[in-house]
Amino acid sequence: MRTLILTALVAATVLPVAAQAQSYGDIQRDRRDIRQDRRDLREDQRDYRQDMNRRWGDNDWRGWRDQNRGLYARGNWRAPFRYYAFRPGVRIAPVYYGGAYVVADPWRYRLPPAGYGQRWVRHYDDLLLVDMRRGIVVRVINHFYW
Repeated sequence: MRTLILTALVAATVLPVAAQAQSYGDIQRDRRDIRQDRRDLREDQRDYRQDMNRRWGDNDWRGWRDQNRGLYARGNWRAPFRYYAFRPGVRIAPVYYGGAYVVADPWRYRLPPAGYGQRWVRHYDDLLLVDMRRGIVVRVINHFYW
């Protein structure tokens, strides 16, 4: 009886391993499928980004700006610092995104909504989307005001 139980235990541990073994061709097909899935994912991400750009794209506000010139007038706007063209990913000092420069009503300018902890900030004629906690520029719209 003891031999029968031990033989059954050995068979129970060895058989699943032998049954799960894949051939080299199966592994290659699985890798090919994974690569194809990754390509499909990248394509879906690209389509999503393009759709979001169409929905909240940079060109969406230009027609609105042309119809509402008074809203986008430059005016006599001064800042205590000189102009610097920022780019996304740059960390900026808090003086650049202080309360006086925050765009309080981005919907009025047809801007996409800012994410959590982000604010639209005016920097001379440009608009910056800034992560307020870290001070990192997320997005830049150059020459927004004229």
